[in-house]
Amino acid sequence: MQSIVAIALFALVAFPAGAAAQVPENPTFADDIAPIFYESCVNCHRPGEIAPMSLISYQDARPWARSIRNKVETRAMPPWHLDQDIGVQDFLNDPSLSDDQIATIVKWVDTGAPQGNPANTPKPPEFAPADAWQIGEPDLVVQFPTHTVPAAGPDLFGDLFTDFGLSQDRYITAIQTKPVGDKARQVVHHALSYAVEQDEDGERMGGGQFLVEYASGKQAEIYPEGTGLMLPADSEARLSYHLHSIGEDIDAVVELGINFLPEGEEPEHIRYSKQLAGSHGRTIGVLDIPSGEVSRSDGYARFNKAAKITMFQPHMHMLGVYQCIEFIYPTQPVRAETVNCARFDYNWHMNYNYSEDSMPLIPAGTILHTTTWFDNSSGNRGNVDPNNWVGAGQRTVDEMGFAWIGWYDLTDEEYEAEVAARQEARERTDDDN
Repeated sequence: MQSIVAIALFALVAFPAGAAAQVPENPTFADDIAPIFYESCVNCHRPGEIAPMSLISYQDARPWARSIRNKVETRAMPPWHLDQDIGVQDFLNDPSLSDDQIATIVKWVDTGAPQGNPANTPKPPEFAPADAWQIGEPDLVVQFPTHTVPAAGPDLFGDLFTDFGLSQDRYITAIQTKPVGDKARQVVHHALSYAVEQDEDGERMGGGQFLVEYASGKQAEIYPEGTGLMLPADSEARLSYHLHSIGEDIDAVVELGINFLPEGEEPEHIRYSKQLAGSHGRTIGVLDIPSGEVSRSDGYARFNKAAKITMFQPHMHMLGVYQCIEFIYPTQPVRAETVNCARFDYNWHMNYNYSEDSMPLIPAGTILHTTTWFDNSSGNRGNVDPNNWVGAGQRTVDEMGFAWIGWYDLTDEEYEAEVAARQEARERTDDDN
């Protein structure tokens, strides 16, 4: 088992080879900066979107040159909070800039941020509408009942129900929760969607099977090829919501968009998504965050079957600043490997989707260990009261600390085959080098 884990780990922590440096001698907006902005920035930095300024034209961008330099050099923008010095670095949804792109922007600003020849500026990309689905046009859209959020009042928690309208079991391949309109996005703190089945008497059978989570900045969940999650026929959709007031009455509407495998098809593997290794009172431990201090909390969860990890997403509230996930392997002696670490920004609940070849492979009996840091000091700009002790709870001013993990189970034979394939890929890489 120890040698098998070592092989799996090689693929897990392998870093992509970097290309040779290509930083222009005299970068200009038209030739060098606009292509970077158009690829990585203007989806948000354009009129009508969430960013505070547009970066589409030179006239838009030039007044912000020094601020842009600071944001990209510190990797605050584009938002991608993964620690790039630790663990896996190959993700499907990585919008971050390369070192060369950052160096190009820094050099452009330091040399006066010249425009260059305007005729060389590429055509701006064509944008989908701001409220477009990230999963494409869904096969099914479920709209939950409208909920009015008053201009002022306590946080609102509860459930909304509606029918999926399915007469047969279907398998989900992609799913997205979408508050409808900018105002709804502002009042929805988070929303969890479930599929609830009924018994013979028409009574709901518990809280239902978890489907997907939404919080600010969260992207859609698109499952790896060959995986899916069953949505049972005749089940009901349940939205577990947390809403908060923003100073005006808002009629909040939330939709759930789903794509399926074709009717009658089943996936090779069931893809799961759950909150694991929590330290916020619902799994292991209770949060205890003293005033004025940076503190740490740990959580653990055991995988009883071999698995392939498809996604992770740190979850904290306003005091959360950093989280690491580590796998403790059932070897003799015990081995542990830090898979990834990520900074945390409450405004960007980012899910990190591993590429196929970088998905961590873990044997049965592996333990997931999360280490989460909270900053309750006055140095944390998100801290509303550094003099106050903070514990676990549902409110925004309370805290949580866990990881959303996406995975699918493997048989022992599948696990061994995956490990062998990675060993073969490693040998090919060694031969090429």
